[in-house]
Amino acid sequence: MQHLRIGITGGMGAGKSTICKVFGQLGIAIYDADARAKWLMNNDVDLKKIISEGFGWDSYTRKEELNREYLAKVVFNNEEKLALLNSIVHPAVKKDYELWVAEHKDDPYSLKEAALLFESKTYKILHKVIVVTCPIETRIERIMKRDHVKKEDILKRIQNQMTDRDRMSKADWVIFNDGQHSLINQALEIHQTILNLREKGTVAFKS
Repeated sequence: MQHLRIGITGGMGAGKSTICKVFGQLGIAIYDADARAKWLMNNDVDLKKIISEGFGWDSYTRKEELNREYLAKVVFNNEEKLALLNSIVHPAVKKDYELWVAEHKDDPYSLKEAALLFESKTYKILHKVIVVTCPIETRIERIMKRDHVKKEDILKRIQNQMTDRDRMSKADWVIFNDGQHSLINQALEIHQTILNLREKGTVAFKS
C-alpha cells in the first residue's frame, strides 16, 4: 500500500513544531527539513566545500562549524545571494529526504516539516500539505521569547516570507493555532482523513 508524504508548514512562530509533537504521539515519523539542512551544512563534506566556494572560507569557523551569523549577514536583504544558498542547500536536503522516506516506506504516512515548503517548490514531491496558521501578534511574541530578537527584525523576516493567505490557498488542510480551536482534535481529524485517503487507493503528488 502507498506511503503518503505529507508536508507541514506555516509562518515563523506559527506552532509547526507543536503540531508535529501531536502527530509524533500518534506514531508518525517526522522529517524536520530545517534541522536536517543545518546538520548537512555542518557535516556533509561536499556541501561544505560548495558553500565555502560560493560564500568564502569565512562560512565556516576554524573548528569547521557553520558560521551562521556570517552567512545570515551575507544573504540578508540580498536576494541573489539567498537564491544561491538555496540552490546549493535545497538539492542536498531533497536527496537526504528521499533516503529518509525510503526508510519509512512501510509506514502509512510521514510528515515533512519545513518553513519554506512552497517557496522552495519542494511541496511538489509531496502528496498533501498541512498549513499551520496563528495570529501575527502571537507569532511575534513567541519568536521574541524564543530567539531573543527585536520586533522590528522579526517583522522584516516575516515580510520576506509568503503570507498566511497564500499558504492557506495551497493547503489541503489548515490547523488554526489561535487558542480557540483544539490542536489535538484538529490533528486527529486530519490523521484519520489521511489514513482514509490511503485506504481508498493511490494519491497523486501535488502540482
